[in-house]
Amino acid sequence: MAVLPGAEPYRHEGGEVGVLLCHGFTGSPQSLRPWAEYLAGHGLTVSLPLLPGHGTRWEDMQVTGWQDWYAEVDRELRALRERCARVFVAGLSMGGALALRLAAKHGDAVSGVIVVNPANKVHGLSAYALPVARHLVRTTKGIASDIAKPGSAELGYDRVPLHCAHSVRTFFRLVDGELPQVTQPLLLLRSPQDHVVPPADSARILSRVSSVDVREVLLEQSYHVATLDHDAERIFEESLAFIGRLAPSVGKEGTTAGG
Repeated sequence: MAVLPGAEPYRHEGGEVGVLLCHGFTGSPQSLRPWAEYLAGHGLTVSLPLLPGHGTRWEDMQVTGWQDWYAEVDRELRALRERCARVFVAGLSMGGALALRLAAKHGDAVSGVIVVNPANKVHGLSAYALPVARHLVRTTKGIASDIAKPGSAELGYDRVPLHCAHSVRTFFRLVDGELPQVTQPLLLLRSPQDHVVPPADSARILSRVSSVDVREVLLEQSYHVATLDHDAERIFEESLAFIGRLAPSVGKEGTTAGG
């Protein structure tokens, strides 16, 4: 199937510092595109891949699972490492969980982690019914476009395949067990008013990672897809400052800037 207009992956060849951005469950690169372009505009090398089964139609997602989504970002990270001296990983929602697992598994190959409204668990009684329900019901209502800003919309599926919901539940449990292996500097940005991921997920992540350098930022004016919401510019600026603090060459002429 053809990729939906706006859902295409994004890559920018910049300097020696790279950033891998991971979009969320049933979403697409469109939700992170302004963030990616902001970082690229400041001279960073940026990779924003399209996860398998996303960005086309929900039926295509039905035959994929967390192993496919993680393998895609893992490949992108390895490719960035080949051409960049320092690499940071970032993500929104499930993309945050993907970024955290990359940090846990790749260790010193990842210089820092940035997560926005990271997901850690599938909540509610329905989560416990998924192993059986996915064989009886194909989909449930979508979770895309939880945004406070008028006129802003996320390009995502209006249905969630239950097979994939079961897979992401399994993935979250796996990542939760690996969080103590995350030792890199961590910037966590979250929206108190999030109708998709509750505050408990961020609290759980902060309590389980082994990172010493941790900063939490509240996005008071935004809902779940904060990268397209009122606080988007703050996310962009905070992430650039975080990267610049850890990789001082960012923005310096003749080093990372340009490209």
